[in-house]
Amino acid sequence: MNIQPLTQQVTPYDSVWAGQDVPEQEPAGLERTMLAEDKLYVVLAVVLIIWLGLVYFIYRTDRRIAKLERSLEERIPENATHT
Repeated sequence: MNIQPLTQQVTPYDSVWAGQDVPEQEPAGLERTMLAEDKLYVVLAVVLIIWLGLVYFIYRTDRRIAKLERSLEERIPENATHT
């Protein structure tokens, strides 16, 4: 391994690729197929719809549980004693 001296001042915050072309990797295999036929965006849209559905389901379930808790509190006060 050869270590070459730096020709310009580099600070710890500079990029390794500063002043050079960033190498680009061609998509391979399944990624190439999904990008070529725009299927990747369909998959992302389906995943987004699933996440939104889960969030809605959790929100709706929380509202229903809160409603049941309120109705139980109205029927049985907390300070009531059982005989």
